[in-house]
Amino acid sequence: MAPEMRQRRPQTSDLPQFTAASSSSYSKSGKPGRSITSDDENKGIGWFFPFFALGLLRYMSATSNIIHDCDEVFNYWEPLHYLLFKSGFQTWEYSSQFALRSYLYIVLHELVGRPAAWLFSEDKVRVFFAVRIFLGLLSVVTETVLVVALSRRFGKRLATYTLAMLCLTSGCFFASTSFLPSSFSMYAVSLSSGLFLLEKPAPAVAVAAAGVILGWPFSILVFLPITLYSLRRKFKEAFLAGALTSIALLAFSLLVDYHYYKMWTSSVLNLLIYNVLGGGESHLYGTEGPLFYLRNGFNNFNVSFVLALLFLGILPISRKKYVPDLLVVISPIYIWLGFMSLQPHKEERFLYPIYPLICVAASAVIECFPDFFRDRYNPYDNSLLVVIAKVLRPLALGLILCGSHARTFSLIHGYSAPLEVYKVLAHHDDIGTGSTICVGSEWHRFPSSFFIPDYVNEVRWIDDGFRGLLPFPFNSTLGGTAASPPYFNNKNKASDEQYLQNLDACTFLVELQLDRPYASRGSDTSKWETVAAWQYLDREFSPPFYRSFFIPYLWQSKNAFGMYKLLRRIPK
Repeated sequence: MAPEMRQRRPQTSDLPQFTAASSSSYSKSGKPGRSITSDDENKGIGWFFPFFALGLLRYMSATSNIIHDCDEVFNYWEPLHYLLFKSGFQTWEYSSQFALRSYLYIVLHELVGRPAAWLFSEDKVRVFFAVRIFLGLLSVVTETVLVVALSRRFGKRLATYTLAMLCLTSGCFFASTSFLPSSFSMYAVSLSSGLFLLEKPAPAVAVAAAGVILGWPFSILVFLPITLYSLRRKFKEAFLAGALTSIALLAFSLLVDYHYYKMWTSSVLNLLIYNVLGGGESHLYGTEGPLFYLRNGFNNFNVSFVLALLFLGILPISRKKYVPDLLVVISPIYIWLGFMSLQPHKEERFLYPIYPLICVAASAVIECFPDFFRDRYNPYDNSLLVVIAKVLRPLALGLILCGSHARTFSLIHGYSAPLEVYKVLAHHDDIGTGSTICVGSEWHRFPSSFFIPDYVNEVRWIDDGFRGLLPFPFNSTLGGTAASPPYFNNKNKASDEQYLQNLDACTFLVELQLDRPYASRGSDTSKWETVAAWQYLDREFSPPFYRSFFIPYLWQSKNAFGMYKLLRRIPK
């Protein structure tokens, strides 16, 4: 019988060695039981799967998304239409007297719109959707970088949860293809965060600078944590990247603004002066209470928004995993919500820059469910509570995604009527050129001049009681983009010239007919015939729960609807 062999006690040299560098931040290779190899470091979700998944959902968004804000139409789609087709509406912000909007942002989209206009010269609606697909592609690329970076740094589970939320949460679905500077800043936040997690601080800061200057200047607060931490890591490289990018883009913006406004001016500086030093008077366009963004965040992300806000609460049990890098990435949620909630004028689109971060934060909290019950000294603890918590992770994610899908479906089916009704105009060119489309109280749902065929001479507003300043067509006689028309003001006061006085000049009429105790213009069947009608959700008379979430068999029966109509005058 072989003599019993005594096993020696492991020496210090036999144990894994940890350095300050390896323990300073968590990566999936640092999990118990995993060897730290260069191959492990590079493993994670590949590039193809998130790109394909996001691409599919962003294409669906580009082709089915509604327009959520009239600012998107009049401040971005209309100037783009003017650059492409020499017609479109101008707002007071684009008057050279104020010059608050940068044409550089519009020109970026013209790079796609111009070839599309050549290709689809007879169908401007296709140009509209071509630009939207370009917006979706920007979203796909930037969010793919973020998902891959999360995968390599924190593991596949966190990255997969984040990918699912980026694809299916209502907020990301709609914001990803909106033609708004806040959406562009959202793309930059995703890309900058991904580059930061991939330990590329200089490109992260450069992208942040682009997001602020090309996108929305006020989003600088969202990029502040990543920028400061990147400067702390590699000051020289990050500072030079940020400074050179900022100088180049500011100079380019100055030249582009000079080309269109025909004067030396900086729209970025003008916007900051107007809103910060000049008082801004944004209250003229409506105010909301301090809880507006909390309600809005829950509407667009349901339970995941609550989980995202709880991220700070899990840090005591997940400090090794998430501090400092993920905390730096997610911290703008709290900074931005706090700052924006203090502003009197609030808009849903103002939250867009932090939408991807909400998905990351909520995913991190869901991933940590088992850690609430696991013995901190036993990483292999599989007690009953830990197993239950593991099962709850996919259940919680599934609940979030189902709620988000119901929300998305309800908005698309309830409010897509304006886009669908205006599309019908293309099929009624038999009446000849010189037609006039009249729009009253539905001016704020006008989907843009891309939906107005060439046979229509003009779109005119008619007085339905609105006393604010409305957009006017770009006036080539006064200088087009360089014009400073006398009818514009920055006080939101209606101009005497904004309404059509002779209603007999209207060939078409667009209006929303709701079940109200008063007659609408189009209800006079002796003067108007219906060309197109589309169901439109009546928010005022629909229960909040049923109008917010699409529930099969109940959504149609529980909600109230009006009819969004395109009417044509009956010839005398």
